[in-house]
Amino acid sequence: MISLRIRRALLLALASVMLCVPQTAAAQSPTAPEGPAPASAATPDRPSYEVSLRGDADGSHWTGRQTVSFRNSARTALRSVDVRLWGNGADGCAAPEAPSPVRVGAVTGGTARPLTVDCTALRIDLPAPLPYGARASISFDVALTVPDRVHRFGKDGAHRYLGNALPLLSVRDAQGRHLDPDVGFGESFHTLTGDFRVVLDHPSALVVPATGTTTRRAGAPGRTVTTSVAHGVRDFAWAAGPFLSKTVTTPGGVRLNAYWTAATPPEGVALALKDGVGSVDEFGKRFGHYPYGELDLVMSENLDDFGSMEFPGLVLLWTESDGSGAVHEIAHQWFYGIVGNDQFADPWLDESFAQYANQSYYGMDTTTCWEDRGAWPSDTAALTRPMSYYADGHRSEYVRVVYHRGSCALHDLERALGAPAMAAMLRGYVRDHWLGVSTTSDFKRAAQAATARDLTPFWAEHRIN
Repeated sequence: MISLRIRRALLLALASVMLCVPQTAAAQSPTAPEGPAPASAATPDRPSYEVSLRGDADGSHWTGRQTVSFRNSARTALRSVDVRLWGNGADGCAAPEAPSPVRVGAVTGGTARPLTVDCTALRIDLPAPLPYGARASISFDVALTVPDRVHRFGKDGAHRYLGNALPLLSVRDAQGRHLDPDVGFGESFHTLTGDFRVVLDHPSALVVPATGTTTRRAGAPGRTVTTSVAHGVRDFAWAAGPFLSKTVTTPGGVRLNAYWTAATPPEGVALALKDGVGSVDEFGKRFGHYPYGELDLVMSENLDDFGSMEFPGLVLLWTESDGSGAVHEIAHQWFYGIVGNDQFADPWLDESFAQYANQSYYGMDTTTCWEDRGAWPSDTAALTRPMSYYADGHRSEYVRVVYHRGSCALHDLERALGAPAMAAMLRGYVRDHWLGVSTTSDFKRAAQAATARDLTPFWAEHRIN
C-alpha cells in the first residue's frame, strides 16, 4: 500500500536523491509430498473458497453464502479455525443501530464463538479434531455493507471498493494463532495462498472488476453474473460502479484491464497503463513470470485521502494527470502476493521490497540514499520492527524507516553484492518462496549465500535484526 501522504513523501525524497547525483520456505502445491509435517508448518493450508453474493442497486450491499475448505498441515490435530473479518477493522464492534460492515451467520461445519479483536476475528470450533493431512470445510452467510468513506473498503461517489471485505482464514504456526489487530495504517494481514471461485450477481449497470480470471453472463432481467476464478492468491477484492474500461496485453502476455472513473484524468490513465505494461513485464523478467494471467488497474483521482492499495490480481490506484502508484503496487504482486510475509510482524519484507523495485524500475540514482536519510529517527528504530511498534507511539517513523531506509538498505545490498549477484539472489529468493511465506531470517540466509563476504556488519548497520 502507498498512501497519498506516503507517496508525496517518497516523491520528495526521490527528487532529493536524484539531485544528489513460506509455508516458510516451500510454496504450497496440491501435489506436494505428504511426508511428516514440519514443526513450523502453517495451518490451515490449501484453502479453497467458494463464494456467491448478490449486490444491490448501487453495489453498497452484498449478501450470500461462503464456503471454505482447508487442510490441516500441522502435526497436532486442528480443533478450531479462525476467520478474519478485516473489513471491520476500522469500525470495530459497531453499535446495534449501526451494524458492522462485515457480518457472518448461519455457520455450518463448526460452532461459532463470539467475535474478538474488535470484531475482526471469529473462532469456529470444529465438530471433531482434524488430523494431519485431513480436510474439512465450514460455511456461513455473509453480509457486506460498504462503509461510507473513501477507503480500500469504501465508497468514491458512485463507485464501491471491496478490498479486505471477504472473510479469510487466519494462520496458525510455531508462533501460535495470528490474531493481530488492524492498526489503522499500513497492513496487518497474514494469509496463505489458496483458490477462489467468486460469483457476483449484480445490476448490469455496474462494471465489476475483480481478482482472477473473470467471465460474465446475463442473469435475471437487468442483472449480470460475474464469475471470477483465481488460483494461488492470498485474498480476493472487487469493485463496482460505472467504470470506463480498456484492455491491453503486454508484450509478455499479461492481460491488463484498466478501469477508471469519469473524473480520472485521461493523462493519468494513459500513464498508469504505460507503467503497468512496462513494470509487470520487467518484474516478470527480474523475479519470475507473473502467474495470474490478468491484472486489473482500478483508478480514481478521488482516492487521495487513502492512496493506492495492492490485492492479488487487482490494484486500487490514486491517479493524477502526472502519475499514479502503479509501479509500486504492481511490485506488491511479487512481494506479499507471490512471496508472502506476515505483514504485521515484518512490514519491511513487502513495503521496502516494493519500493526498491519501484525505484529500480525508474532507474533512480540511489547511490547515496542511505547517507541522505540522516540519522535514524530514534534509538529504537529498526527495519525489522513490527506494526505494533509503529502503532505504539512511533507512527511518525513508519514511512521514514519502512519505505525510505528499507529501500535504501536493499540498494546498498545490491552495491555490496554487485548488481548481477543481487539479481540472481532475488530471483532465487522469489523462486524458493513462490506462493509461500518468507521471513527476515529467510532473506538474510539467501543474501549471505550469494556472497563470500560476511554480511553481519551490513545487517547491524542497517538494523536488520
